[in-house]
Amino acid sequence: MKWVKRIVLGLVVVFAAFYLITRPEDAANAVQGAVDAVFNAAGSVVTFFTSLSS
Repeated sequence: MKWVKRIVLGLVVVFAAFYLITRPEDAANAVQGAVDAVFNAAGSVVTFFTSLSS
C-alpha cells in the first residue's frame, strides 16, 4: 500500500509541474483561488465566533 501512495504522489507532482510549465497563468489563478478560499473560510469562522460572543 505504501508504494501506491508514492506512485500517486509522484503522479500529482508530475501533473502539477506539467501544468505549471504549460499553463503558468492558469496555475497562478488556481493557487490564488485556493488561497482566497482559505482566507474566506477563516473570515467566516471569525464571524461565526464573533456572533456567538455578542
